[in-house]
Amino acid sequence: EVQLVESGGGLVQAGGSLRLSCATSGFTFDNYAITWFRQASGKEREGISCITVSDGSTYYIDSVKGRFTISSDDAENTVYLQMNSLESEDTAVYYCNSGAAPNVWGQGTQVTVSS
Repeated sequence: EVQLVESGGGLVQAGGSLRLSCATSGFTFDNYAITWFRQASGKEREGISCITVSDGSTYYIDSVKGRFTISSDDAENTVYLQMNSLESEDTAVYYCNSGAAPNVWGQGTQVTVSS
């Protein structure tokens, strides 16, 4: 059974940093891409960053490029999202998702950026 557990969110001032974690289980970690999504209140969920674990290739949407860094730890089957220079527009619930089971979602972790 694929499981995803997000953690690391919190309340931070604009310009601050947070590191989110996505602990995974139930599938072969390095066979799939992992994507971070976020959903702000009243908005649709959007994919913001993705990592292909097997080769480390990454992708970012323009609004987070240069501020967020996605990485993976194969030994821990965990994907991280380092978020720097946070802006109020980054306030959202953050989720991770695996290509192994696109319909499986964790509980998410709330990130709130105060201006």
